[in-house]
Amino acid sequence: MLNVFNNIFGVYFNENITTITIVSVLFMVTLLAIYEFFIYRLVSHRSFYNKSLNITIAILPFFISTIILCLQSNIIITLGTIGALAIIRFRTAIKDPIDMLYLLWGVYIGIICGCQLFEVGVLTSIFVTIVLLVLEFLPFGRKPFVLILHSDEDIEKDLVECFKNRGISNRIKSRSFSSNGFDYAIEFTTRNIEGLKMELSKQTKVSKYSIIEYDSDDIV
Repeated sequence: MLNVFNNIFGVYFNENITTITIVSVLFMVTLLAIYEFFIYRLVSHRSFYNKSLNITIAILPFFISTIILCLQSNIIITLGTIGALAIIRFRTAIKDPIDMLYLLWGVYIGIICGCQLFEVGVLTSIFVTIVLLVLEFLPFGRKPFVLILHSDEDIEKDLVECFKNRGISNRIKSRSFSSNGFDYAIEFTTRNIEGLKMELSKQTKVSKYSIIEYDSDDIV
C-alpha cells in the first residue's frame, strides 16, 4: 500500500517537470492562443463568424502542450497517449479550408510550447500573421459575383452577348420561367463591376436585377 502512495506522489512531484516549467508553458500558450483567437476574428471574412470554432482553436493548445510535457517525462505515459490518440475519431467536417489552417496552428502552438521552444512559436506566429494579411487583402485576380435578374421576355441571347462584348467569363447557373417573366442566375467574374451595371441599366427588357459578391460558399 505504501508503494502505491509513493508512486502516486512520485508522479505529482516529478522532478523532470517543475511547477515553474508548467506555469511558463501555460503562460506562453495563453499569450499565443489569445493572439490566434483575435487573428482568426479579424482575418475571418465569412458572413457568419463561428465563435465556437474560434474558442476551440484557442483552448486546443493548452491540452496539446501539457500532453507534450507529459510525454517528455514518462515513457509509460508516452505509450499510453499514443494508444489513446490512435482510437480517437472526429466526425465533424471542416467546411472551410482556412479553418483547418487555424486548427493546425493551434496544434502547432501546443507542440512548440510543450517543447519550450517559445521563441520559435512567437516568431512563426508573427510571420504567419503577416503572410495571412498579405494574401487576404492582396487585390489578386477577379472577384466572383452572382447576377440575379428578372425580365419580362426571354433575353438569354442578349445577356450572353452583353457578357461577351465586355470580355466577362460567365456561366448561367439557373433559368426560371413563369407567367410573370423570366429569372436568371448567372455566375461571373470581373474587375469592373460598374461597367456591367451601366450595361444592364441600358437593357429595357430587364425589370430588376441584383448583383451578389461571394467568396466560395460565403455570400458577402
